[in-house]
Amino acid sequence: MSIRLLKTLVAISEHKTFGAAADAIFITHAAVSQQMKTLEESLQIKIFDRSARTPELTPLGLQLVEKAKKLISDYENLVPSLIGDDIFNGDLLLGVVPTSLVGLAPKTISFLRQSYPNLRIKIFPNLTNTLMVELSRNTLDAAILSQTNLPPKDIVFEPFATELLELITSTKNTQTDAAEILKTNPYIRFNREAVVGTMIESWLQSKNITVNEVMELHSLEAISSMVSAELGVSIVPKLCVPGRYDIPLRSIGLGDPNLSRTIGLAYKPSNPKLRAIHQVYNALRFATNEMDANAHNPHVAGKSV
Repeated sequence: MSIRLLKTLVAISEHKTFGAAADAIFITHAAVSQQMKTLEESLQIKIFDRSARTPELTPLGLQLVEKAKKLISDYENLVPSLIGDDIFNGDLLLGVVPTSLVGLAPKTISFLRQSYPNLRIKIFPNLTNTLMVELSRNTLDAAILSQTNLPPKDIVFEPFATELLELITSTKNTQTDAAEILKTNPYIRFNREAVVGTMIESWLQSKNITVNEVMELHSLEAISSMVSAELGVSIVPKLCVPGRYDIPLRSIGLGDPNLSRTIGLAYKPSNPKLRAIHQVYNALRFATNEMDANAHNPHVAGKSV
């Protein structure tokens, strides 16, 4: 019996079918079946009732799943429990959505470096859905990303900020009605493959607003530069931690308090670097809370977008 077989068993219990478990842990359906056959032969117990079309866990199988979860947790936390604070030495692989690269990520890493100078944060930018896949494959330790409707069951999402979406125009645009601005100006679309881009597209459709799209970009800095140059208008998130060098733009509310995205830190609770990941989350909270405090101080408040 191996930890690998127990992890496959737990995946089946969480995803309900051999096929879904195979997809979740990136192996074939045949490999899942073979592993479970090996596990049953090794333990000499019947783990699955195969009389139904979809194999179901037997009472013994259900008990084994609970024992397996504890064994897996103990195994994966064996090294961290021995090395203690040494977990804050070495590399931590952090995925980041592009919109958080300029303001939030640098401030967070700066806070972490003050307390843990030997913890090396390596940044991997990508869109939320891709980052989720990388977390599932264990190629990332954690990721700053947008909340999704159906995150993988083995990944925890801890929110730390909500960002309203707003309309941005150049400072020379004097129009005041958001819907009219969107209908009468060239529109620069936020990448529809991003979670926030999908959200914006759904909102435009719900309001029956037809836009004159001239380009689709995934970089908030690029969108802001295009808007500042009077090449169009756009809808973007109002960042919880803006970049240090903000481009002067007009920000106009869309009148919909529900049009917002939640961002958080996603990770696997079984990750052996869990203590370091928790400190990343604390630093994210500190960075966003500091911005909230500064926003109420007219002497230190920054510009929006």
